[in-house]
Amino acid sequence: MPPASSPSSSLFAQREFVLFWFARVSAMVAHQMLTVGVGWQIYTMTGSALDLGFVGLAQFLPSFLLMLPAGHVADRFDRRRVLQACMALEACAAAGLAIGSWQGWITEPLVFALIFVVGVARAFQTPAMSALLPALVPRELFPRAIASNSAATQSAVIAGPALGGFIYVAGPAAVYGTSVALFLVTGLMVHLIRLARRPARTEKVDLDSVLAGIRYIWSRQAVLGAISLDLFAVLLGGATALLPIYARDILQTGPWGLGLLRSCPAVGALAMALYLARHPLKGRAGRKMFAAVALFGVATVVFGVSTWFPVSLVALVVLGASDMVSVVVRSSLVQLQTPDEMRGRVSAVNALFIGTSNQLGEFESGVTAAWFGVVPAVVIGGLGTLVVCALWMRRFPELANVDRLDAAQKRA
Repeated sequence: MPPASSPSSSLFAQREFVLFWFARVSAMVAHQMLTVGVGWQIYTMTGSALDLGFVGLAQFLPSFLLMLPAGHVADRFDRRRVLQACMALEACAAAGLAIGSWQGWITEPLVFALIFVVGVARAFQTPAMSALLPALVPRELFPRAIASNSAATQSAVIAGPALGGFIYVAGPAAVYGTSVALFLVTGLMVHLIRLARRPARTEKVDLDSVLAGIRYIWSRQAVLGAISLDLFAVLLGGATALLPIYARDILQTGPWGLGLLRSCPAVGALAMALYLARHPLKGRAGRKMFAAVALFGVATVVFGVSTWFPVSLVALVVLGASDMVSVVVRSSLVQLQTPDEMRGRVSAVNALFIGTSNQLGEFESGVTAAWFGVVPAVVIGGLGTLVVCALWMRRFPELANVDRLDAAQKRA
């Protein structure tokens, strides 16, 4: 058995990583609570389902528009200071929501404006946080750190909405006030992270440097294959937009059933993340990623044709678990095969692909459901994921041949 200080067993002995891990949990829980509070408050104010869609749009637009320059900021400036600025901005927006709700002068346009501000902050937060992680742990521990980091995200996705709903009993101001406190705590934990001093970046700021992340990914076939495989798998196989229809019309359950259906992918992802944190992939990582994406497609098909609630729940758990394997492999490749001075911009492009696949995946599900029906839409999406998986194995042999993640080397 290795000693406690050996790299193979000392992930949470890394002080900076522990601070980062708790900071990520705190920020994610705060954002999940904020989202739940805003959703409930807007629906109470307007009674419009369309306005709920605008809440998501108000957060997505700044992320989509600012992601590339945000990646450049993450590469040019101290990522810890960027994160602190983002936490301060999100805390201010949440404070505005809290005070307005408490005083009774909150309005629908003001809610959308403040949520837009949150979206701006998150556009800069995402690449900075992703690019900071590799500097916190030894290279051989990075795949395990990715899994632990993903476990933190999934835990927040499960716990944040439940906590926000519980606190909302005391009113929306209580939810927003708690989010303010968590954002400030996150900023403090980021402040406590200590890194070896790096030389100031003096790269010229122009369009060419901002687009460097896209060119870099395009030149690395394994990284390009991993990102694009995830993009099309989620784009085709995502069925979350149709879960309300499955819960009510196909599986014949109530709102409680919809809640279980929505939580099952996160439960599967969390379980797999915890497993991979203790038992990282030892070899044949590329082929394991393809196998996981194929399993994602099969689970989507099973869920699509299932009319028995327990089978549907199991299918969604498997779907979430298999997606987590893909997340760990993709994130490890993106970070380990990217020079530190490029990680912010490459992480921004990666995040843009992920966000786009989630948003367009919901749109694709709605369109195909309108054309072919709900069940055929989900089944077609799952089969499409299998087809993409087969095509990508032939198109990106470099990705299929990736062996050990902790041995990934940066190419010239």
